[in-house]
Amino acid sequence: RGIASCIDPSTGLTEEQKEFQKVAFDFAAKEMAPHMAEWDEKEIFPVETMRKAAQLGFGGIYVKPDVGGSGLSRLDTSIIFEALSTGCTSTTAYMSIHNMCVWMIDTFGSEEQRHKFCPSLCSMEKFASYCLTEPGSGSDAASLVTSAERKGDTYILNGSKAFISGGGDTDVYVVMCRTGGPGPKGISCLVLEKGTPGLSFGKKEKKVGWNSQPTRAVIFEDCAVPVDNRLGAEGQGFNIAMKGLNGGRINIASCSLGAAHACVLLAQQHLTVRKQFGEPLANNQYLQFRLAEMATRLVAARLLVRHAARALQEGREDAAVLCSMAKLFATDECFGV
Repeated sequence: RGIASCIDPSTGLTEEQKEFQKVAFDFAAKEMAPHMAEWDEKEIFPVETMRKAAQLGFGGIYVKPDVGGSGLSRLDTSIIFEALSTGCTSTTAYMSIHNMCVWMIDTFGSEEQRHKFCPSLCSMEKFASYCLTEPGSGSDAASLVTSAERKGDTYILNGSKAFISGGGDTDVYVVMCRTGGPGPKGISCLVLEKGTPGLSFGKKEKKVGWNSQPTRAVIFEDCAVPVDNRLGAEGQGFNIAMKGLNGGRINIASCSLGAAHACVLLAQQHLTVRKQFGEPLANNQYLQFRLAEMATRLVAARLLVRHAARALQEGREDAAVLCSMAKLFATDECFGV
């Protein structure tokens, strides 16, 4: 009893936030949830559904409005991704990566780059992938070896990236590569477009879940990338990557919240409907305790995620640590749910 009100994700939100949260919940229920199982089973990348989401402003949620974004805050973004994830966590997680890529271009790109790339990405006419992880470089991102050698007005890019969400099906690739010496200060950020000579993709990975977003290796063989496609200054790439991932951690944590929220409601419904020994399972005290534990994990995780989102929006010194804490806690606790 009272579980639905205890875990109400609209608690503490402004009227405006409640409005776009409702839009996201409605979209998740009508456009995503009915197709989620089919997308996963048949490994469908639901391009048209995501473009419908983009019409609601979900293709560039925290991107500036002058290039087609919605201009919302990090907390607003978390609220939206949590709601969308109740319909399909896998698809929403890809959308969160796409949003992060657009934000990077919007934040660190020149005016020319912003207006070249962001409008078609915000509308999801085109889709983006984030290329950081390599076969030999995961958590130790500063050790990446994909290289970009400058020759005049062009970088010659060589190397490969592993486990790239959307790889092969997306149109724009935000790539971290080495333009200088070892360590983080030798890394720069380039933007590549699909069809660039020398850009190819590995086979689609077989996964046990999250199959509505394809995952492939992205391979660069003497790719000629204009210097004009570099985001920020040479050597700024690692800083761009880390700032992007702070928001990415909040986004993925929010996806976990949405999945857990849907699970708690489904569990509550099952306990109410299912009968054993002549009475609903909801009358079993042990199962009541378990449902209460699930609800507690969800609410505690949501509070931390939203606290971290506010810290990131405000540019607080502890924002990076809080974002990491939020991702750690929310993904673990929501997995337990």
